[in-house]
Amino acid sequence: MPHRPSEAPLDAAPAATRIAFLVELARRLHEYGTAAPRLEDVVNRVSQRLGLGCNVLSTPTSIVMSFTDPAREDDAAEITQVVRAPPGEVNLKRLCQVDEIGDQVVSGTLDLAAGRRRLREFGQSGRGPAWYALTVASYGVSAGSIAAIFHTGWPGVWSATLIGLLIGLISIAAIGRPNIAAALEALSALVATFVATAIAVHVTPLAVRSVVIASLIVLMPGMTLTTAVRELSSQHLVSGTARTMGAFATLLKLAFGTVLATQLCGLLGWVPSASPADLVPAWIEWIAVPAGALAFAVLFGSPLRYVGVVVAAVTTGFLCAQLGGIYVSSSFGVFIGGLVIGAGSNVFARVMRRPGALVREPGIILLVPGSVGFRSLSLVFERDVMLGLDTAIVVVTLLVAIVAGLLFGDLLVPPRRSL
Repeated sequence: MPHRPSEAPLDAAPAATRIAFLVELARRLHEYGTAAPRLEDVVNRVSQRLGLGCNVLSTPTSIVMSFTDPAREDDAAEITQVVRAPPGEVNLKRLCQVDEIGDQVVSGTLDLAAGRRRLREFGQSGRGPAWYALTVASYGVSAGSIAAIFHTGWPGVWSATLIGLLIGLISIAAIGRPNIAAALEALSALVATFVATAIAVHVTPLAVRSVVIASLIVLMPGMTLTTAVRELSSQHLVSGTARTMGAFATLLKLAFGTVLATQLCGLLGWVPSASPADLVPAWIEWIAVPAGALAFAVLFGSPLRYVGVVVAAVTTGFLCAQLGGIYVSSSFGVFIGGLVIGAGSNVFARVMRRPGALVREPGIILLVPGSVGFRSLSLVFERDVMLGLDTAIVVVTLLVAIVAGLLFGDLLVPPRRSL
């Protein structure tokens, strides 16, 4: 966050006020999907500006903050705050607003109490019918777009769109209902596989596996896996390990739901025929990618004025991965995509003075190997263990390629902003 001189020193405010603002800032950053290294860096920088010593530990489900007085000779903590929170989800609009509030407080244009009050208001804001409708539509558009990129044929595209809409309705129903939210991935995978198989048997032949993966793409924990590997590579071992196991648990639920639906369809005698030939022209993916990017912009909560940036980031990442895969290898293409997106996000943050996450998070969405990890576990459940392990190695290779690309992007254009 940029530093500008203020008329009243920030450390003149009561310690309780400064600590309350920092705790609320950390809570909101965590809620809106900030990775542990970036969250801790932001909190440390702001605490220094507020005249506080702070040791912060961020994990996917909690934040621990110990505050000390820098004037004291010893480092014993005077106050320790523990914040228990569920794993955050990326919300680019809220992240920009939190970043802006932090800038205003540090610059002295907004006092600490007002800044904390504005941060707390985010947790009280409701969602209207338009948001629900747009979210459900985005699930459908993203699923149909991925199906087109997979070249599943036109029946596959329309089927994936329909199933995506159903999964969007399930996701909306899970809001505020912990019993549904806990089983969201398994339930969605069961519905997706059951409906896709029913369509393939009774309506038109489909590439069932590809349609199911496209329908579930929003629920795949590829982004979580990528964040976990990056946290591990930066020695944030607790957060990285916890996030890895959380992603693995999500993959298990998705794979279990798919296998359960397959068994149910087998009991009903529904055995899909061979998938049809590719009926979607190759050029359609260049329509599908921007369409999917618009859907991801909605699902990531992108600010309206930066929707074009999100679409450009997704398209650029996909193009880099495709070109690299054509001329070298798929892993090299993913590395180049991560490199370009990582460097581009830092350039954007420098020029626009807004979080680089606006470019970085959506830019790698089509690079992350969540669908490959899902396929690996599905093969293991189907007792094709060797092929499942071979696919798992592909997952690891792609994860390392993405993280290496992002790290080299930071070397090429060093970030000046923590977010």
